[in-house]
Amino acid sequence: MAKKITMKDRLKTLEEARDKVEAGGGEARIDKQHSQGKMTARERIEKLLDPGTFQEVGAFRRNRTTSFGMDTADMPADGVVTGSGAVFGRGVNVASQDFTVAGGSAGETHSIKVSEALEASLKTGTPFIFINDSGGARVQEGIDSLSGYGKVFYSNVKLSGAVPQISIIAGPCAGGAAYSPALTDFIIQTRKAHMFITGPGVIKQVTGEEVTQDALGGADAQMASGVVSFVADDDEQAILIAQKLLSFLPQNNAEDAPIIDADENIEDRVKLRDIIPAESNKGYDVRDVIREIVDHEDFLEVQAGFAQNIVVGFGRIVGRSVGFIANQPSVMSGVLDIDSSDKGSKFIRFCNAFNIPVVNLVDVPGFLPGVAQEKGGIIRHGAKMLYAYSAATVPKITVVMRKAYGGAYIAMCSKDLGADKVFAWPSAEIAVMGAEGAAAVVFKREIAAAEDPEKRRSELVEEYRTTFSSPFAAAAHGLVDDIIDPAQTRGQIAMALEMLTTKRELRPSKKHGLGPA
Repeated sequence: MAKKITMKDRLKTLEEARDKVEAGGGEARIDKQHSQGKMTARERIEKLLDPGTFQEVGAFRRNRTTSFGMDTADMPADGVVTGSGAVFGRGVNVASQDFTVAGGSAGETHSIKVSEALEASLKTGTPFIFINDSGGARVQEGIDSLSGYGKVFYSNVKLSGAVPQISIIAGPCAGGAAYSPALTDFIIQTRKAHMFITGPGVIKQVTGEEVTQDALGGADAQMASGVVSFVADDDEQAILIAQKLLSFLPQNNAEDAPIIDADENIEDRVKLRDIIPAESNKGYDVRDVIREIVDHEDFLEVQAGFAQNIVVGFGRIVGRSVGFIANQPSVMSGVLDIDSSDKGSKFIRFCNAFNIPVVNLVDVPGFLPGVAQEKGGIIRHGAKMLYAYSAATVPKITVVMRKAYGGAYIAMCSKDLGADKVFAWPSAEIAVMGAEGAAAVVFKREIAAAEDPEKRRSELVEEYRTTFSSPFAAAAHGLVDDIIDPAQTRGQIAMALEMLTTKRELRPSKKHGLGPA
């Protein structure tokens, strides 16, 4: 007579099966992962989520491929851990690739699990975090592995603009796998990770070029390319960045970001009076201005190593999340060029999608002139700034600190692009071009005929500046709402944001705008 199987027996079987799954690729492979300074897939999830909140989905899923020995392959959780949990008490969905299991290779079931986790985020209206650490597509599964990638990409696009998506690149991320992070909102890459479409070996074989993995796909290289949003020293720092980033974001596009740790003090910040040099051609670090405006001097800069002539990132004003777009006079005088236009417009679109007001700090001498810029499509790229600001319906506040010249003045969210409030400092110069250049054109003959051309030129420059470049001239035409003491900037922005919390702006019904490519 067969022995009766009791619940105790069944629970023991379950416990053993779960222990096997949670052991991943086994002790030796876990030790190797640790020896490389990397956490395992489950350790990363444990570090990311609030204790005791992780609920795994699909722990016992396995591939259905039978060829090339795959029918007997032991691949716990099919190389990816998926499920839900909480970060600072707010729900998230997560997928974490397990490099200890078949190198984290992505087969059909593996990718379906990721896609299902993405769809769960869409269904629950919660952010999605994907921790990448994979050797690439599982070649034993052939085209099914590519089909899995396609499902993930399709889900990434469905989530775009509906819930925030964050990718952490904590190991290899090559070939088609790199396109999923590229479809998400933010990418955090560790210095131990590499991301590229084609690796050094294939590049050498095809083109003859020699390049190291770091130079091709390291964190610094991908930051400089504009692909990466943040660079982290290791897994732990990457997770801390993800947690902080999430604190600035709403759960989805139907909610506002949480009000956290509000600094109620909106008294004058007198340091703001002294940050900008008196000479209009001298640089300064605009981040010093931002830190004086935000709560607790806490500013999270995005893409800090890319297109450094513009600064974008998140801060809070009286606890409310705000996106900052600011020209950086210490780099290329703060001009707009191809890369800074791409960087700025992408950030504006994100803020608009997720109900985050934007504050624009303007000190821009124009668009960057040059043959390379024109041939590279500065018209097309620069138009992205115009399009993003014009399309944005979130509260838009602009502060003109110093130079605001030509088309770049418009492109940094002028009144005519829908800015709700425009403030100018007394140092503001709003004009078609700088007074020196304008005077040389307008008064060319008068200067040439003068007894002392240099003296007359200086007089006419000052006359032009007073007549046309003064913030009072812009205010007289309604292009500036108020001219303020720089020390009052934080208070003025805080009051404007409070008034604009009920902003409603209807747009024509359409599928979506096309915009510049």
